[in-house]
Amino acid sequence: MSYKPRGLTFDQFNVGDVYVCQGRTVTEADVVNFAGISGDYNPLHINEEYGKSTPFGGRIAHGVLVLAIATGQINQTGLFEGTTLALLQQTIKYTGVVKFGDTIHLEFKIAEKKETSKPDRGILTLENKIVNQHGQTVIEVQEVVMVKRGEA
Repeated sequence: MSYKPRGLTFDQFNVGDVYVCQGRTVTEADVVNFAGISGDYNPLHINEEYGKSTPFGGRIAHGVLVLAIATGQINQTGLFEGTTLALLQQTIKYTGVVKFGDTIHLEFKIAEKKETSKPDRGILTLENKIVNQHGQTVIEVQEVVMVKRGEA
């Protein structure tokens, strides 16, 4: 028995489709581990006393960490599993911060579909919002993704 991707193909997505991913709480352990992996030990993320002196009143999560969590959230839906060919572009706008203990989730919309010169693939433009537990958007991302066409 061979692997059968569960992701949707280009043809199965429709402009205007909206998806909401499961939430996840961002913890101190997430931030500490990400600092170690990335080497980003900015005091804004790892020094509580410094964080207290900022407009945020304490430490905040790395923006790129929050993006990485959102990537996991979209992949957990299975919508792109085995059908994504390439991430072509991301345009990111940070509109808020994520503090330790905040619960975030990703909401995304299929904003555009483009045919390509190759019949086995198409291009999707996604408008993504990472939203906290208060309903506030903390990051907006426009993503351009190449996905398979036809049967997965």
